[in-house]
Amino acid sequence: MRQMLKHSFEAVSLLTTTNGMLDVTIIPALDQPDWLVPSGLILSIDEYSEYTQFYEWQQQRIAVFHMLPSHQTPDKMVILEGNTSAHRIALQTSGEVRQLQARISDVKDVELPEHFIKSNSNIDTVHERVQEEVVLSYLFQTVMIDNMLYLVPDLDKIAHQLVDLDGYFAH
Repeated sequence: MRQMLKHSFEAVSLLTTTNGMLDVTIIPALDQPDWLVPSGLILSIDEYSEYTQFYEWQQQRIAVFHMLPSHQTPDKMVILEGNTSAHRIALQTSGEVRQLQARISDVKDVELPEHFIKSNSNIDTVHERVQEEVVLSYLFQTVMIDNMLYLVPDLDKIAHQLVDLDGYFAH
């Protein structure tokens, strides 16, 4: 049997570069810094205004990670490629999704400010499988670009928590 190679969403994916530049997309987040994800992982950005746990995309049921609480109206679903088609995830958010190209030398590793680390009791997006309101549960790295804080999420961890623990997706 041939071994399946797994790519990683983590920093290696983020730092895939051309001529020393990073191609990332900024995903708006609430009560935390906006997220940076590799632009190459984005399969689609769809208009979607209902809060949901699953999203039907191209006849596939995709697990959703919420970037805002359920009492706020989302307007976008950002579909991200996964290690397998079953491990694709959707980020549900609201606001402008922006592209960013930055020099690697302009990206500074920083500590996540303390006020983002604590649990925010105003956010009711807790799902038993992923503690979406606890930033440290999915944080891979905090970076600063042009004096703006961003989170580099551990997308691999999120995908596996959302997908593998759900009986619908289990293989």
